[in-house]
Amino acid sequence: MKLSNAVEAFLEYIALIKLQSRATVEAYRNDLAQYEAFLQKPAIESHTEDLIRFLGQFHNPRTLNRKLSAINAFFNFCVKSEFIDDAPHIQRSKLPKMLPKFLEYDEIMCAVDQIDSSTWLGLRDRAFILFLYASGTRVTEAIESRKSDLEEGWLRIHHAKGDKERMVPIAPQAIEVIEHYLNARPFSKDQLWLNYRGERLSRISAFKITQKYLGVSPHVLRHSFATALILGGADLRVVQEFLGHVSLDTTQIYTHLHRQDLADTLRDYHPLSKESA
Repeated sequence: MKLSNAVEAFLEYIALIKLQSRATVEAYRNDLAQYEAFLQKPAIESHTEDLIRFLGQFHNPRTLNRKLSAINAFFNFCVKSEFIDDAPHIQRSKLPKMLPKFLEYDEIMCAVDQIDSSTWLGLRDRAFILFLYASGTRVTEAIESRKSDLEEGWLRIHHAKGDKERMVPIAPQAIEVIEHYLNARPFSKDQLWLNYRGERLSRISAFKITQKYLGVSPHVLRHSFATALILGGADLRVVQEFLGHVSLDTTQIYTHLHRQDLADTLRDYHPLSKESA
């Protein structure tokens, strides 16, 4: 379906001016295309009633809020660009705070130890999982990494959200396994993660690797990375820097872990927390 001129202008704005990631731009494109398909007219011509009817199709709060965020951002752009004087606007519904799913160190290492490392693909799977856990990268950042991005135990990430570069240290244990994989694979390309044909690993293949051995998506390893740092006593702003979060508010989701860890420590070790004999 051909998108309206206003939607195309908005997508160009968030890509070139706001420097949103390709994934974000594509997600907004899909949501706004769905909205215009529902309306059978340009989104800029819709009213609050249209928006309510469209959102009424979605019952999952997260899906609803994602659609609403895209539409609100589009109309805010249209007002600022003086395409329209006013816009339909609905506040995002309040979601219960979802605690991020994460895996413990022992769970990850136990799964990694079960991987058959007698083939280069097995070594790749082992190295890829440890890479995700050691770096906290987003899956897109991971699959776009190159050998040349590894510099003396550090990973240079070029493809973060908004195309901002950052450096993340990689644990020596992960570096060692990555080097074993690189030495064993039959391709000499600079791309770090390859499939069996020597092509760059896809997002779907990355998901299949973590799903096969851990039963989770690659993003859970990102949460596991952040959780391990927080429980280890890392400063929240350091974790923010490692994760590439623009706002500290995004990183705040992990603070409950630290509070719970402190509460458990008090319960286990403080004498007033013990039951009286």
